Amino acid sequence: MISFYTVLVPRIKYIIGIDEAGRGPVAGAVSVGAVLIPARFDWAPWQGVRDSKQLTALARERWYGRIAEAQNGGGLRYSVSFTGSSQIDRGGIVPAIRAALARSLLKLETDPFECLVLLDGSLKAPEEYHFQRTIIRGDQLEPVISLASIVAKVSRDRQMVQLAKKYPLYGFESHKGYGTRQHYASIKKHGLCAIHRESFLSSLELSESL
Repeated sequence: MISFYTVLVPRIKYIIGIDEAGRGPVAGAVSVGAVLIPARFDWAPWQGVRDSKQLTALARERWYGRIAEAQNGGGLRYSVSFTGSSQIDRGGIVPAIRAALARSLLKLETDPFECLVLLDGSLKAPEEYHFQRTIIRGDQLEPVISLASIVAKVSRDRQMVQLAKKYPLYGFESHKGYGTRQHYASIKKHGLCAIHRESFLSSLELSESL
């Protein structure tokens, strides 16, 4: 598919993969990762890269390290943006993801007319990115989206580990804000903290989860 687009639109110099992490948790931000590679990227050293959900936490960290090294060496660029729980509560998860996605693209500082943007699931890039394609299960089918899923997931997980130090009663370092039985028990005992998504929670939901 990439070769098809680069032949059809010769002006394309870069491919950008985009994915999000943290759509479903009841606490913490949502993150959007974007990875930019040259249109003729050498994938040989990246064999075996997978969607972040198919990797262990250790494997994700290793891949993230390789991505960071590649950026330092000029082989690719990546960015991650977050939208916090308060904005999610005010406007909803979809606008929150859209806002983080737009910021991640802006951080790459690339001409939209020179980019093909490949997005996972139901994601859409801003309209100025004329060459874009949303791909169902794109994080499994397109390696550049897999890389984006890794940077989004690892960045968010690291943020939740740091927030666990500020809010030690909830175990964020283990469940990363997802609605586990342990997490709901902590909420029932201690109430909500500043990073909980109140719009994702209700007294009925909490009682049914315990």
